[in-house]
Amino acid sequence: MLLTKECDYGIRIIRALHDGEKRTVKTICDVEHVPYKYAYKILKKLQKAGLVKNKLGPSGGYFLDKPLNSFSLYDVVCAVDDRLFLFDCLKHGAACSRNTDEEPCNVHIELERIQKKLVEVLKSKSIDQII
Repeated sequence: MLLTKECDYGIRIIRALHDGEKRTVKTICDVEHVPYKYAYKILKKLQKAGLVKNKLGPSGGYFLDKPLNSFSLYDVVCAVDDRLFLFDCLKHGAACSRNTDEEPCNVHIELERIQKKLVEVLKSKSIDQII
């Protein structure tokens, strides 16, 4: 599993807004080198997750809706891309014919351990500790 380019752009957008100031999409894209064609889509996802807000109008723009110490990289990644799994069989409720109660799959068990570590690490620091 690799974090997607959209996740990278989502993190960059949060970084552009870290000081609490309102920014236009153009400014965000210019400062953080986010392609304009992705910015609105990602900002919409971040807004839906409650991480950013926007103000419409001539003096409008985007700004953080939560303090930086209240969310982590995990929150940003999950807001932008819900595919934070090494393999589909690790998703909650996913069926795996190779991993049953009668015959547990050692590969699945090890990948699940790695998946949990990944989530722990992404949750371990708030954004303000990173920026």
